[in-house]
Amino acid sequence: MVQKAKILLVDDRPENLLALEAILSALDQTLVRASSGEEALKALLTDDFAVILLDVQMPGMDGFETAAHIKRRERTRDIPIIFLTAINHGPHHTFRGYAAGAVDYISKPFDPWVLRAKVSVFVELYMKNCQLREQASLLRLQLEGGASPHGAEGKEAAGLLAELSARLAAVEEQAEALTKQLGEDAADPAVVATAAHLERKLTGLRRALDALEPGTGGGAPVLPAQT
Repeated sequence: MVQKAKILLVDDRPENLLALEAILSALDQTLVRASSGEEALKALLTDDFAVILLDVQMPGMDGFETAAHIKRRERTRDIPIIFLTAINHGPHHTFRGYAAGAVDYISKPFDPWVLRAKVSVFVELYMKNCQLREQASLLRLQLEGGASPHGAEGKEAAGLLAELSARLAAVEEQAEALTKQLGEDAADPAVVATAAHLERKLTGLRRALDALEPGTGGGAPVLPAQT
């Protein structure tokens, strides 16, 4: 059974959290509520999340400060953050969101379909990342166990490596198509941030996989952190 991804929803207004749950319920993932920045940081201590939807205007610790804490932590710094805001102070306010580490910045009221589509991209990337990590870990254990390349275990490891490479290639192809599609609006900072995030994660996965290739001398690779 494939484990569902967790999506963190951070907003101090219950009605906004309820609206986000209604919009994202169609993705059939695990939605986790947090009513403050402090509550969000506490949730991030124990659980892994595919993406964070973070309200900017909150009493106490606002969205920018919360994002800064998230990005300072080794465990959570690579989790994509989508800022949601009911106000618009112009480009400077938006760029502050990207400077805080957001991959997107959406003003309310937003199009539910657009938000759901954007979140689904990061959920899919997270799920692929988890699958590749699990299979790479299994392959690494087989290789570290000294399986002969000509024996049954060696052939199984080689087959798994080939399958991993093919799956990653499929994800890379999807990401390339997405980047081209988004490229039509390349002036949008959200496009640049999203494309850069996808490229970083896929590059890390490809390097980890290449390190497993026989004859590379890379030994057991250090796999990239979960997205």
